[in-house]
Amino acid sequence: MNLTLPENVEARLSPQSTALHLAIGLFLSDEATLGQAAEVAGLSQAEFLCELGKRRIPIHYGAEELSEDLRTVESLESR
Repeated sequence: MNLTLPENVEARLSPQSTALHLAIGLFLSDEATLGQAAEVAGLSQAEFLCELGKRRIPIHYGAEELSEDLRTVESLESR
């Protein structure tokens, strides 16, 4: 995919910065999961989480994710 930006915007952004901005936008709009967004940004999930934290962007972690994590912990405890 090729993306054309206005010259004045392109001059201010590196390819890495552009990828990070795109990844954050995709994550915020629920178009990409955390892992997918990290991949778009070219970062590990931990690094992407740090970038979100720097920008005070909350992660999507609701009741469903908590329940899934608790089930995983419970299944590991029973081993």
